[in-house]
Amino acid sequence: MLLARLLSGVVTNYTSWRTIYWLSFALQYLIFALLWLFMPDYPSANPDGINYFRILWSILTIFIHHPLLIQACLVGFCTSTTFTNFWTTLTFLLSSPPYEYSTLIIGLFALIGIFSMLFTPLYSRHVTDRFIPLFSVIIGLLFCLAGTIVGTYTGSFTVAGPIIQALFLDFGIQSAQVANRSAIYSILPEARNRVNTAYMISAFVGQLTGTAVGNHVYARKGWVRSGSVSVGFLGAALSLCFLRGPREKGWIGWRGGWKLRREGDVVRKEEENGAGKDGGADGEAKGDEKMKSGV
Repeated sequence: MLLARLLSGVVTNYTSWRTIYWLSFALQYLIFALLWLFMPDYPSANPDGINYFRILWSILTIFIHHPLLIQACLVGFCTSTTFTNFWTTLTFLLSSPPYEYSTLIIGLFALIGIFSMLFTPLYSRHVTDRFIPLFSVIIGLLFCLAGTIVGTYTGSFTVAGPIIQALFLDFGIQSAQVANRSAIYSILPEARNRVNTAYMISAFVGQLTGTAVGNHVYARKGWVRSGSVSVGFLGAALSLCFLRGPREKGWIGWRGGWKLRREGDVVRKEEENGAGKDGGADGEAKGDEKMKSGV
């Protein structure tokens, strides 16, 4: 994603803005051809079991049994909305007075994401791996909120605002997503592919919403109003985090305690799940059987 932002700015600066879309079109078909030629054709590990359409349907049933997945998906939706709202409207802001930057300079803003790429693994090792996922999600959302407030209400008169927002937003969203995924993967390790699909659908819908809403609000009310929408979405995400505690088994509440550090047996269990189960077809079938039995 970092290179895509940079490349689009460079290409658009020297050619037509349509060129980047033609380039994307060609790259998509190149990826398809490479997958067709080189992706291994493994035999099905469950030839007589669950079929594709039942797998799709079972994704919906997972939501019914796992409130944690609902919480994570809604938070992912809100953060993804904020992400695309910012990066879409940032181009409009920087290409207009008082900045009037070229698309080349605007594309260079993508390099800000290098900071989050370098710092997130360190943060994950010392915070995400040691504390409950919800704690890391809240910290990430607070970074997003702080950066969005600064960028929204100072960005119209100083470029430092959007730079700070890009730094905090990229880092906050990455750290929140890493923590969210570590939480949802422990829900049903045998059906990890379906759990991930549910989460990514919510994130994708959030990206679409952020682009559409951000464009609409910016065109009518400007930078501050579109940024204020992001502040609202981040506030909603934080509210969702506080509605349900990390050890709550139901939909709302904080039963189970406030302890922030991970319990040793939970960490070991997640490591075993990550090392011994890859979410393949046989695991998916076992997960489907568990859902049938009401787990």
